[in-house]
Amino acid sequence: MCSPSGSENAAKAGLPLVDTGPQHRAGSNLGNGTWHPNAIPALHSLSQNNFTVAIEDAAALRDICGANDRNVTHIADAVGAPVRTRGNELILESADDARRRLFRALLDGLLELVRDGRHPDQFNIAGVAARMNDDAEAAPAVSESPVLIPGGAERVFARSAMQMRYLDALQQAEMVVAIGPAGTGKTFLAVAAALREVLSHQRRKLVVTRPVVEAGESLGYLPGDLGQKIHPYLRPLYDAMDTLVTADAVRRLEDSRMLEVAPLAYMRGRTLANSFVILDEAQNTTREQMKMFLTRIGEGSKVVVTGDVTQVDLPRRRDSGLIHISSILTPIREIAFLRFTQEDVVRGALVRHIVQAYEQAEGAGGSATSHFPGVRAG
Repeated sequence: MCSPSGSENAAKAGLPLVDTGPQHRAGSNLGNGTWHPNAIPALHSLSQNNFTVAIEDAAALRDICGANDRNVTHIADAVGAPVRTRGNELILESADDARRRLFRALLDGLLELVRDGRHPDQFNIAGVAARMNDDAEAAPAVSESPVLIPGGAERVFARSAMQMRYLDALQQAEMVVAIGPAGTGKTFLAVAAALREVLSHQRRKLVVTRPVVEAGESLGYLPGDLGQKIHPYLRPLYDAMDTLVTADAVRRLEDSRMLEVAPLAYMRGRTLANSFVILDEAQNTTREQMKMFLTRIGEGSKVVVTGDVTQVDLPRRRDSGLIHISSILTPIREIAFLRFTQEDVVRGALVRHIVQAYEQAEGAGGSATSHFPGVRAG
């Protein structure tokens, strides 16, 4: 188990991160970490195949290792070699220099996350490793700025490399199209970015919409007035907002007409200026509906379109407006297209495995995305 049992010498040195290993005995400095020659009294008992990093900060050590050291397995997977713990040390069982550099850079990146107030999980570890894997020595420490929502319950961080690119696109591009399976954070991060801009008065209004299409079953005539009838279709959007801000904050936004959650059919004939507009479940728009929606964009607005092309509920899949725009709008430089895969699922390991199983099954018999054109990342 990870525990704060580092040496007295390391504690006196006040070093947050100490890299040790056989090649360090001459007193070399490996850059990101700082070597202290007497940091680990048992240094000479290590084999030439081991590379040890000692972390003095007990709280940071616990966050990096995770509950019951569950993150240690994910770190080992990321570097491609066994990793074990001993006291305040993480020991890489590999003599490969590239793996050692990646191991050290990965731990530096995770320390940066911890200093930012985050609790690393398997997705953070994979994301940090993905950023550093090509050049672990030159890669910058990961300290991505979180989405800070005024009055929000908590800061929102990217949990994968693709989510980092997505958040960057949400800041830089006028329009973002995010396509990928369920559980990748497409809608959640878009809502978070939108709330940040509206509550900080960078945009006048947040408009969230989605097509009202039943998922393969008829629900019949729902009771209540029109608002009550369409509410179940829009509930997932409110769920995302409820996670990010208080119910009172959502109510105040609606009362002040700074928030509008409405079905796509209500967008016809409107001009959405100086607004942050999110079209969710866009795979269920027809070509005509998508054109209608995109031509509503007014001056000073940002638009995010999200959807999963493997879950089209239209009678004819080829009518999907999302699939259509991915083939005709990619040359437009103001639009950033991002494609998430099952590797980017952060809802949980079970969901990721389910998505992977469906993709494999569909690939064997004709993939649901086989006619989906390649898109560029923003």
